[in-house]
Amino acid sequence: MDQVQAMDQMYRYQRYIYDITRKYYLFGRDTLIREMPVQAGETVLEMGCGTARNLLLLAKRYPNAQFYGLDASNEMLVTAQQKVEKNTDAKNIHLVQALAEELDYNKLFNIDKPFDKIFFSYALSMIPPWQKALQAALQNLKTGGELHIVDFSDQRDLPRWFQYVLTRWLDLFGVHYPPDLLPYLENMEKQELGTLTTRGLGGHYAFLARFKKK
Repeated sequence: MDQVQAMDQMYRYQRYIYDITRKYYLFGRDTLIREMPVQAGETVLEMGCGTARNLLLLAKRYPNAQFYGLDASNEMLVTAQQKVEKNTDAKNIHLVQALAEELDYNKLFNIDKPFDKIFFSYALSMIPPWQKALQAALQNLKTGGELHIVDFSDQRDLPRWFQYVLTRWLDLFGVHYPPDLLPYLENMEKQELGTLTTRGLGGHYAFLARFKKK
């Protein structure tokens, strides 16, 4: 079973209750949205946009920017497109089905310049080739553009029983925290590809990162 089929199978029914159930443990999404500055006329892409929940919040907050969403799951995008079409604040949202590592701003979205901002909200821990997804994001980001990430961290300041329960729960949904994600981002900075700032959230339950491309 390929990645698209696996995602469609997982979300065929979950998409109806996804936003209700995920709000309890996808901690930090709203912080990312609140702290990501978006200027009028900018283009912003969410990699792994799911039901378009984050994009809808951004579109309402920044009506003069253009927002784009990419997701591997056709099933999720059915729900996302329905929400976009029903929302009068969402005329500046554009969605496509594709794998994150296949990102090409011109071919997929028919725009003529790289994105101003790209963000991952609890998506990298669900993308098996997450390194390729990050590389694709960086390649499709303009010089001086920003990459924003919120995702699970190592929970090192939380009780061991909590770490165990969370890991087993996330396994049910194909979510696997990559322990080398933060070192990979730090190495991007060491390669002088850009500047990185990070901080932990909730006892390192999650982390926020911003990478500004040089």
